[in-house]
Amino acid sequence: MPNSLAPKLLAEFIGTFAFVFIGAGAAAVVGDGVGLPGIAAVAFAHGLAIMVFAFAYGPVSGGHMNPAVTVGVLAAGAISAGEAFGYIVSQLIGGIVGALLLRVVLGGAQTGLGMPALAHGLALGATTVTVTPEAGFTIEALLAFFLVTVVLSTAVAGRAGRLAPLAVGMTLTLNILMAGALTGAPFNPARALGPMVATGNFTDAWLYMTAPIVGAIVAAILHTGLTRLAHEGSAAAEAGMAAQTPAE
Repeated sequence: MPNSLAPKLLAEFIGTFAFVFIGAGAAAVVGDGVGLPGIAAVAFAHGLAIMVFAFAYGPVSGGHMNPAVTVGVLAAGAISAGEAFGYIVSQLIGGIVGALLLRVVLGGAQTGLGMPALAHGLALGATTVTVTPEAGFTIEALLAFFLVTVVLSTAVAGRAGRLAPLAVGMTLTLNILMAGALTGAPFNPARALGPMVATGNFTDAWLYMTAPIVGAIVAAILHTGLTRLAHEGSAAAEAGMAAQTPAE
């Protein structure tokens, strides 16, 4: 392993470990049935965790802490396939270790350990909602699409400067506020897999592992296309200005 890659993989492991321990831990402690205040607490736990560790490890590894983000960055051509593979392995191991430690400190898997689940009979006003696997897939893919779009447009493109982790953390928070009650809103295969391994419950694992990847790839394709169009537009504008400038 090249020396330059080792600190990146360690940063991704620690960041994902902390993210799952804090985020899934908050979901386990808050539990179900507490309404919007509880969802807000869980959302901010996830958002703040990703924000502070992105500030801490962004200069080292980019602070992905999410296999979907890594796939999106890879699809956008901003990381090599070898690095991306190492990142994803480190993230998945970090998420599993974080969830296993949660199981130890919380005394077992009875709390669910922040296990994501599709809503069944969720009360929304005068009606109830049950999220089907198809709807859940769509929601998780869209949440990952939003997150990866922000990552590519801020952290990777450099448009937000040093505030990119804040934008990423707030995106995570907003996503969970909207969909936390519907799917659990992990939109992160490492965040989903950790509690699954720790509890031995792999319900809808295919959905939580694949939907974020699909959303990430779509985000990368659109980001690349928009960037190309923006560059072409700038080049055309510069050409037009040059043509209008009289020769000296």
